[in-house]
Amino acid sequence: MLRVDSVCAGYGDIQVLTDVSLHVERGEIVAIVGANGAGKSTLLRTIMGTLPARRGRVSFLDAIVSGEAAHRIAAAGVRLVPEGRRVFANLTVEDNLRAGAYLRRRTTVDQSLDRVFALFPVLAERRRQLASTLSGGQQQMLALGRALAAEPKLLMLDEPSLGLAPKLVEEIFHKLTELRSAEIAILLVEQNARKALTLADRAYVLENGGVVLEGPARDLRNNESVVNAYLGGNG
Repeated sequence: MLRVDSVCAGYGDIQVLTDVSLHVERGEIVAIVGANGAGKSTLLRTIMGTLPARRGRVSFLDAIVSGEAAHRIAAAGVRLVPEGRRVFANLTVEDNLRAGAYLRRRTTVDQSLDRVFALFPVLAERRRQLASTLSGGQQQMLALGRALAAEPKLLMLDEPSLGLAPKLVEEIFHKLTELRSAEIAILLVEQNARKALTLADRAYVLENGGVVLEGPARDLRNNESVVNAYLGGNG
């Protein structure tokens, strides 16, 4: 579904990504693990088209999307849930979701919202509340729901557990498992490497802007260098 081939990207004179390659298949959860500054968020922005690739190419559903504007990549079926949630604070929960579904045909938007409300009942209960009045965990659900309202084929998440209590992290990750059963492909950047590698089918380890390890998530979870660097050194 998604293929990234030898992509380089950066900001100004600083190159962040160097020859990064990866792929994501339909219905698969793929995790990207790495330290702060490794280039994980930059990679998601490059795929989404908000940061142009300097070299290499990104393909989605066998079409090259490198160089396309972000709204065109979104229209093809890719959605990014950014770090920090970034919900529209002064809009209601429902209006946030409708904003996420703006590319859907008007006749299908209500159906899309019903699916989001079924996945996150708390959003249905608070559909008339301003997003600014929600808890951090509820805002994360709203950010995820806003992306899902577009009925994406590929969902990219940047640090979805950041700042959340452990119980809410468990709930969010359980919802991601449900999405996999719906055949949505997920590319996950997550600070909680243990949780990410437990959830994912495959994973890539990013260091200094390059992929240094890749493979089945269960294998990386037992890899000594991954354990020592990202899992606290205790397996």
